[in-house]
Amino acid sequence: MKVVVLLLALLVVQSLADTLIYLKEEFMDGGIQTSEDAKYYARSIKFEKFNNEGQTMVTQFTVKHEQNIDCGGGYIKLFPTDLNQEDMNGDSPYYIMFGPDICGAATKKVHVIFNYKGKNHLIKKDIKCKDDEYTHLYTLILNSDNTYEVKIDNKKVESGSLEDDWDMLPAKMIKDPNFQKPDEWDDREKIDDPDDVKPEDWDKPEKIPDPDATKPNDWDTEMDGEWEHPLIQNIEYKGKWKPRKVENPNFKGIWVHPKTVNPEYTPDVNLYKYDNIGVLGLDLWQVESGTIFDNFLVTNDAKYAEEYANQTWGITKDGERKMKEKLAEELKIKEMDTVIDSDKYEL
Repeated sequence: MKVVVLLLALLVVQSLADTLIYLKEEFMDGGIQTSEDAKYYARSIKFEKFNNEGQTMVTQFTVKHEQNIDCGGGYIKLFPTDLNQEDMNGDSPYYIMFGPDICGAATKKVHVIFNYKGKNHLIKKDIKCKDDEYTHLYTLILNSDNTYEVKIDNKKVESGSLEDDWDMLPAKMIKDPNFQKPDEWDDREKIDDPDDVKPEDWDKPEKIPDPDATKPNDWDTEMDGEWEHPLIQNIEYKGKWKPRKVENPNFKGIWVHPKTVNPEYTPDVNLYKYDNIGVLGLDLWQVESGTIFDNFLVTNDAKYAEEYANQTWGITKDGERKMKEKLAEELKIKEMDTVIDSDKYEL
């Protein structure tokens, strides 16, 4: 696989200031665009390694599916600093995978995948991504208290705790193996009415011979076999009979299995922590090319990320929509003129 390293403007701050910017990139409203259909892309940039212990980490970038994408990824990955960039591929270990993924009508979601102890864990919630042709801002905020927030276009769309929304840890509580539902426990709220009897005239065939059908005059029994009436739906057919339901006098309610503490569960206050972050990359497949990535940012300051977004994506988003609407109107007028011109030559 051919790997092209991104040429990004990079700013690394190593001071003890409140805001640390690990990676900051802007293409002056240009961006980097996928250019070939049906291709895997593996592109990355290395920066000064850092760890996010005891602090917030914000990963943010913009995506524009200019091609009205039907199938392809729009996500980024954060890798450990020892990643072999020349051989980066889908099997390369990563820390975080974040961003939109679209494939047909069924898959239009935001991936939020965290690596924990060598295994990748997908978020259990379904976060819908944007699927239009405009530029959208994606922000992942990972906090040191093991909470997170996902924003699209600077608006919160999901949040919660790492322990609840990923299966990184075994369940805290499990069904107590010392208990099982008693044999005499009746949890049927409704039962068949023992006094209900099937009517004598209930059983009618679903299909009956068509009384209006006649054997064709050219029917040859020797050649065609014995002629039989074609079958039609019987309007008197009532389906399979079932007795009506009544309240169960022995109903005890739904039995709830008692739970106990899972002996395999151990809390981890460092679910959020990664020690050796040093590479940001695009590792994705696209059926239709044309996606534009821009404004990559990795920082420890959520407020700064929001302001940076307003100064980049926030300034251009309205103009982008107006330009697209203008182009659509011009195209519509051009198509109408073409139709009018063609009508002139009709005979």
